[in-house]
Order: sequence, then C-alpha cells, then structure tokens
Amino acid sequence: MSVSPALPRDLLAVFANPENNASLRGILRGLEKESLRVTPMGTLAQTDHPDALGSALTHPHITTDYSEALMEFITDPVADVEPLLAQLDDIHRFTYAQLAHNNERLWPASMPCSLGADEEIPVARYGSSNSGTMKTIYRIGLGHRYGRSMQTIAGIHYNFSLPDEFWRVLQVQKGNQQSLQDFKTDSYFGLIRNFRRNFWLLIYLFGASPAVCSCFIKGRNHQLQPFPDADQTHYLPYATSLRMGDLGYQSDAQKSLVVNYNNLSDYLKTLCGAITHSHPAYENIGVKDSDGNYQQLNTSLLQIENEFYSSIRPKRTTTRGETALQALRLRGVEYIEVRCVDLNPYEPLGITTEQMQVMDAFLLYCLLSESPATDEREFYQGQENQKRIVNRGREPGLTLQRGDEEVAMNTWALEIIRGSLECAQLLDQAKGGVAYQQAVQHQLAKLEDPTLTPSARVLHDMQQSRQSFYAHTLTLAEQHRAWFAARELSEATHAGFVAMSKKSLQEQQALEARHEVSFDEYLESYYSQYRGCRSCE
Repeated sequence: MSVSPALPRDLLAVFANPENNASLRGILRGLEKESLRVTPMGTLAQTDHPDALGSALTHPHITTDYSEALMEFITDPVADVEPLLAQLDDIHRFTYAQLAHNNERLWPASMPCSLGADEEIPVARYGSSNSGTMKTIYRIGLGHRYGRSMQTIAGIHYNFSLPDEFWRVLQVQKGNQQSLQDFKTDSYFGLIRNFRRNFWLLIYLFGASPAVCSCFIKGRNHQLQPFPDADQTHYLPYATSLRMGDLGYQSDAQKSLVVNYNNLSDYLKTLCGAITHSHPAYENIGVKDSDGNYQQLNTSLLQIENEFYSSIRPKRTTTRGETALQALRLRGVEYIEVRCVDLNPYEPLGITTEQMQVMDAFLLYCLLSESPATDEREFYQGQENQKRIVNRGREPGLTLQRGDEEVAMNTWALEIIRGSLECAQLLDQAKGGVAYQQAVQHQLAKLEDPTLTPSARVLHDMQQSRQSFYAHTLTLAEQHRAWFAARELSEATHAGFVAMSKKSLQEQQALEARHEVSFDEYLESYYSQYRGCRSCE
C-alpha cells in the first residue's frame, strides 16, 4: 500500500539539534477571523459598518469582507500562540463595545444566520477612492456570479511562516544552491502540495458546519436532508464542514480550472490565464449595465486571483494597487495562508490554542516531508477526497482515494498524525513543555470516536435541545456577547483602539481627496500587471 510522504529522518535529527531547533521559535502566526453582525433576533444586520470601528478600507485590524455585515478581524503576525489569541480577544472586546450601540452581536458559526432575499444582503462598501471602488465592484461581481448568500459564509484564515534561520539550515542540509528566496518559494510550494494531499484531516478534526439554516439553500440544488428534530434546518448526518463543500465558494465554471502548484511560474501562469481570458457565462452578465454601472470587474473566469477559492494560498505582502500575483512574481512567497478552518461556534474567539498547535505541527510535517510534483489526476483526487470528508467525514468505514487505491480514512489519518507528532516534539523542544505533543495526541480520540468532533457535537446538541441550527447558534451568540461584555478593556487599550479607528478614517479621507485617474484608467493599469507578467504568457 502507498503511504503518505515520509519524514526524512536526517531532517528530524538536524532540527532536533539544539542550535538548529532554536530557529523554530521564530515561526510567525497570524489570524484573520470573519464573523457576521446580526440582530438580537439572529437576522443579518442591515446597518453600515460602525464609524466607531474605523475605516474598513484602511484599519489594520478591523475590516469587512464580502458583505457589509461580514466583519473581519486581523491580528499582527506574532511568534507565540498565546499573545496572538490575546490580541484577537482585545479586538473582539473593543468591537462588542461598539456593537452594543446598535444592540448587535457576532454570529459564531461559519454558515450564516437567518437570511432574507439576495438583494437584502448588503455588499461591503469601502468609499469612493479607486481602490475602495474596486473592492466593492469585485463583491458586486461575486454576487452576480454566485449569489449574495455566498458572501455571508465566515471562516478563519491561518497565516504561517518560518524564519530565515530555519530556511538556511534546511537549505544547507539539502545541498541547495538557489538564492535563499527562491529556495523558500520552492519549499513553500512543496508544503502546499502536501497540504492539499492531507488537509482533509483538518476538515475532519475541526469542521463545525454540518447543518445550515434552510433559508440558505432556498432555490439551490442540494443533497441535504431536513433535520429530524427541528424546523428550518437541513443537514447531512455524517457531514463535517458544509462550508468547504458545494454550498461554499465553489462553482461549475471553476471546476475546469486545474491550478498547478509544482512551482511559482506554473502557478502564476494558471491563475493569470484565468484572469485574462474571457469566460462565456460571465460575458452574458457584462462588465457594465445599460446605465454604465459596473456589474463586475471583468468577464474572465476570475475577476482577481482571490476569486479562486483554494484551501491554501502562497502569499506575499502587497503594496497599494499591486496584485497578489505581481507581488509573488517580484518577491516570491513570504508566508502561506490556510483557508479551510471553520469557526468553532463553542469558542468565543472561534479557535483554540490547541487547534493552532495541531496546525503548526501539521504544517511543519507537510513542509519537512518529501513532496513530489502533482498532476491533474491527483488534483481531482484531492477534490474528491475533500467532497467525501465534507459530506461523509464521520461515516463508518469511509475510504479515500490515494493513487490507484481506496484507503481507509482512519489508516491514512493515523499516518499523518504520527508524522505531525514527530514535528510536535520539535516544536515542544523549541518552546519547552509538551503542549504540542499533547495537542496532537488529543486528536487520536476523534479518530476512535467521531462523536468527539465539533461537527458531531453541533448535531448532538441540536438534537438534545430540539433546536434548529438557527436557534442553537443564536443561543451561543448571546452567550459569547455576554462573555465579552463582562470583560471591558483597560482604559489605555480602549483609547488605543479609538485612536486607531480615527486614524483609519483620516487615512481613507486623505485617499479620497487625492487627485486620481478615472476608475476606468485605474482598472486598466491594475490589469496590466497580469498581462505584462512574462510568467503568465
């Protein structure tokens, strides 16, 4: 039987060396956490993004994503999990204090609250500057392409990078002669390939969206079943994360897009092609309506690279007006962004220390393991495995595709957890203690007993209380609101957030006051970065 890529024993020994192991203390982690603003009745907030929270365009920590009601909290990249969660906690506490003025709270689940008609879901607004206008039109385009209900799905993005000290050790050990940045870029793509082979395990372990409010699937094709113990709820009995399935940002049009992760050049070429070549279905929408208002940014398969919803992305910090792909082309990969994480509705912050420790060990396992090039067949096998885990992840006897074989999910999962445990030992050596090893070992119980997974807990609690998905989640939302309300920020921390909000509003006003080219010219210049990229030709 084929097995998961093995961890080279020499690399484990090299990074167990105390001098080299110390480089793991420089791992940086960051979180981007989305949550819907809702009313006390659990309906989508129709209010504007509160001014007291600053400008969604320029605030460094508090913004919006697809819908005006979909808040996004962004932490700084930090070297330890604890201060990361502490900063996220502060952002929540400040935000809740402002939301209290409209008696709003945050929806703690990935799948949305009670929704009205599509046109009642407000698109995020970012002001009148060219960059702000582009962000809004992109979201209008998503609404035309996928429907606005898609813009109410929330998740957590986990950003992860390793320090140059680590990369230098690894490069010497591998006898690699590239520039350090090229070596890092190629190695991050190796991590990404292994992640895509194995990330179904994260969906099984941490998926927490096995049910949805029936309003979300109204008028859509689906295979969900009515929940037996409550109205207005659909589910699948063994589902883990419906957010990561066909109900999420998936499209029939994108199913033909096979993205190549074997190297940066091929990755750029694939996505640039999807952004610069027109797609018949979107030509029918048109770029502008009869009154000259933008309906979407272009008629291509993708408006911008972010429209390709991948479970993981290579990333590089961009400058204003620079495309994400241009930044990668010019400066290589800086970090990776994991995008398959559901909100844990039972946790006020949506994620736990233990979960991040598991993800750190898993990502290090994906990086240090051998990562052969992938092909179209493996790409589609990965999609099939994702679908099986999303819809049937807790089904007894479930198998997954691996090469020419059907492999028992539990057998494969054990291989990945054992490799992650070896990496957890390295992380514990760097930090001290055994927390990483304990976090990974705790996941073994979920393989032996699927009822311990968050997805099973959600269904169990709904069944026990005879509550709909909507009622169950609204109860948790109120508990979280009370928890944050009881923990006010210190005066100094609160004042810091107030100053940050005011500064962001001033920055947006200054941006809008500048003499800018017309939006049409701005957009043409923006897209020239794709057309002018040699790697895209």
